[in-house]
Amino acid sequence: MTEAAIEIRGVYKIFGPNPTSAIDLVKNGLSKQELMDGHGHVLGLENVDIDILAHGVQVIMGLSGSGKSTLIRHINRLIEPTAGEIIVQGRNVLEMSKTELRNFRRFKASMVFQKFSLLPHRSVADNVVYGLKIQNVDKESAVKRSHKWIDRVGLSGFENYYPSQLSGGMQQRVGLARALATDADILLMDEPFSALDPLIRTDMQDILLGLQEELSKTIVFITHDLDEALRIGDNVAILRDGVIVQKGSPQNIILNPANEYVAAFTKDINRGRVLQIGSIMDKETMRGGLEIEHNMVLEDALQILIKANVKRANVMQNFQPIGTIDLDKMIRALAPPDATGGPHDY
Repeated sequence: MTEAAIEIRGVYKIFGPNPTSAIDLVKNGLSKQELMDGHGHVLGLENVDIDILAHGVQVIMGLSGSGKSTLIRHINRLIEPTAGEIIVQGRNVLEMSKTELRNFRRFKASMVFQKFSLLPHRSVADNVVYGLKIQNVDKESAVKRSHKWIDRVGLSGFENYYPSQLSGGMQQRVGLARALATDADILLMDEPFSALDPLIRTDMQDILLGLQEELSKTIVFITHDLDEALRIGDNVAILRDGVIVQKGSPQNIILNPANEYVAAFTKDINRGRVLQIGSIMDKETMRGGLEIEHNMVLEDALQILIKANVKRANVMQNFQPIGTIDLDKMIRALAPPDATGGPHDY
């Protein structure tokens, strides 16, 4: 079983002149609005608990004001929690000294921002080298590593360009290359693609997924876009008003929304392009017949069954049958559950 690289335990964040005094009010049931109206404090996060698995992509998603960007900034202590613990690779980040925290940010956790955060007076190559200079990497090695990652994100030939000469998508590639060049175990990505046009955003998602397949970083990815969350995330946590309302695999969240809010959030998703066969299969197997990989999405699997003129197929993983799927069940799975949430009856 994969271990957690980041453990977030009982985290509260309250903004205001006396936040610690407001925690008991929240724990006793005071709502976010009541806290604001009656006490002049803003509830950012409420009792957040989440394990972020090593070498996977954990998506934190929610609408504006849900607390997702506040949460990711707790991991590297850009924001201090009012209460709770942040354990990263066995160390409590809140107990780190200034020197330890500085080194943690330099070597362990790189951040990619929505607004690119490039240095406008520096070239592409110099922007990518910047993090390595902070790490005191020697010049020759730094230049070599920067050129490697510039090439990997598809910007070879643009080393001497300046940010103002690049498109938004190209600028974000520079930001990604800069983060990867530091060789940090953890990537913190705060809505990195949200300012990009849809086609460019998809291209950046492809680049990230391709690199992640090779590098197996621990990635925390913030987004307000459910399609992006489901496409990128190994696991997804949905925030609402500072509270995690559901967390789990993309498949489970779509098939079993925890409440009406999540059901409404997911009802317009193209389930055929997201749900994988393995999430709805029957566990009994059959001899012979058509074989379909467990991670194939419904839309592709339906086309295969219809083209083969069969109604049932074996579901395969690592060349072994792990279950079966039938045409009728696949078609039923395309329909969203009712708005009350809860398990979908297949």
